[in-house]
Amino acid sequence: MRLPLRFSSACMVLLAAALLPMVTGDYYTGLIVKIMIYALFALSLQLLAGAAGLVSLGHAAFFGIAAYISALLSPESGAANLLPLAACAMAGALAYALITGVLVLRTKGVYFIMATLAFAQMAYYVFHDTGAGGGSDGIYLYFRPELRVGGHVLLNIDKPYAFYLFTLACLALTWGFLAMLMRSRFGAALTGIRVNEQRMLAAGYTTFHYKLAAYAIAGTLAGLAGMLYAFKDGFVNPEIMAWEQSGLVLLMVILGGSGRIWGAILGAVALTLLQELFQSQALFGDFAAHWHLSFGLGIIVLVALLPKGLAGLPEQWRDWRASLRQPL
Repeated sequence: MRLPLRFSSACMVLLAAALLPMVTGDYYTGLIVKIMIYALFALSLQLLAGAAGLVSLGHAAFFGIAAYISALLSPESGAANLLPLAACAMAGALAYALITGVLVLRTKGVYFIMATLAFAQMAYYVFHDTGAGGGSDGIYLYFRPELRVGGHVLLNIDKPYAFYLFTLACLALTWGFLAMLMRSRFGAALTGIRVNEQRMLAAGYTTFHYKLAAYAIAGTLAGLAGMLYAFKDGFVNPEIMAWEQSGLVLLMVILGGSGRIWGAILGAVALTLLQELFQSQALFGDFAAHWHLSFGLGIIVLVALLPKGLAGLPEQWRDWRASLRQPL
């Protein structure tokens, strides 16, 4: 009974999300698209940090590499073909994930964190200090691609609502893919590696190959998010590959609840809305210029009050009610 109920609930949520732009303005529609892109980005890191226990501070490298490839391969006049462009962008992120993954996965703990950060910073400085992608000024993408087969245009995402639906479809498919992946033997092996890697090794599992596969899949999905980010704003600069971007998406996973896939989506919604809230001059006046201070304090409060993340809030509420029923 639970599976049909969850499926019908997911379909209702998707339908409501698809119809949302009809009742919101352009600003809020753009904000929702931004949230969905970051939710997809957070889902990719969820596979590493939440499922396999691999906390990375270099995940923005895959995000930025795919965004730059999307911008560099897009012509200045006319729209590119979506499928080849998406394949190249995601393949670039996958290639960098495989190359760096072979090296960083030989380390553990804080050394793994520092190794991922080092490789991400290397990618950042390649685009920041050279003319490969316009240097520190970045590069523009003038036309969103369109899906063409022969001479027929099947999908044109240059229209705002079409791009909204395309982004929603990418997020839904990614969530469904990860949900099925975590229910498979591969997902069970990742959970075993996170809980006790030594036992998995003793049981005969080649844990390095599982972790490398997870690292590659996560990098590819982060590349998909980066490609959508480039399509959304039509502009890419090196700052999207900085360590702050990796830290932000890691905060989304932690705040949402690293033990659940949909927690990454909740974390992306919460942090993006918090940023918008504290940057609002209508609410905070001139203090909105110092929004980083209030944003940081807000995160500290949320992490302190929600040790299991937003996804664990129902469980935390049940535990609190159960403690009230116990006799003193």
